[in-house]
Amino acid sequence: MNDSALRIVWIYPDLLSTYGDQGNALILERRARLRGIPTEIVHVHSSDAVPVEGDVYLLGGGEDRPQILAARRLIADGGLKRAAERGAAVLAICAGYQIIGETFGDDKDNPIAGVGLLDIRSGRGDRRAVGELVADVDPALGVPRITGFENHQGRTQLGPGTTPLSRTVVGVGNGDGFEGGYAGHVVGSYLHGPALPRNPGLADLLLRWTVGEIPPLPPGWGERLREERLAAAIG
Repeated sequence: MNDSALRIVWIYPDLLSTYGDQGNALILERRARLRGIPTEIVHVHSSDAVPVEGDVYLLGGGEDRPQILAARRLIADGGLKRAAERGAAVLAICAGYQIIGETFGDDKDNPIAGVGLLDIRSGRGDRRAVGELVADVDPALGVPRITGFENHQGRTQLGPGTTPLSRTVVGVGNGDGFEGGYAGHVVGSYLHGPALPRNPGLADLLLRWTVGEIPPLPPGWGERLREERLAAAIG
């Protein structure tokens, strides 16, 4: 974190904001400010250079063609990869999750080069995954059970350099019994909802990675939303 404020970088809202994933930036800012942490959100459009000095980088979902364009521009720019290499936190959702991997499939399942932040490879499954998703997070991360909404046809294989983010309880996720993946401070997931408003523990994980230990907050609407969604999905 720099001396003035926690910098949350929202990448390519003009290409990767199909499912309201900007809510991840808003809730991360909110939970930081509730703890007295000065915060700013930086919107980086696809015509802009990605700043290297950010603290948390967020990518959202998008359709096939914007996804390919976003991947090509991020590779050419190089800022996101340099930021991740110096230890910045990254949360990438759905199309963004696939983009930060080694390759992903286009609408014909031809492989497209990704940014290479995670050792994962994504292709297209036979059927689209649509609906509520519930998963148990890797205990090493200290995050309770997560919930979200998935809407994708992707199937993602993790290589040895990436750990599954969570084990699927309800839904499809990666397609192999797991959902998402992470390595270091880089996390990818198929969870919309958006993910951080539904899962305050995941938001706080990103904050801990960035600013160190943080005081707990009293339960609020985020926790109530999570419990309501879990109850609805599991029954």
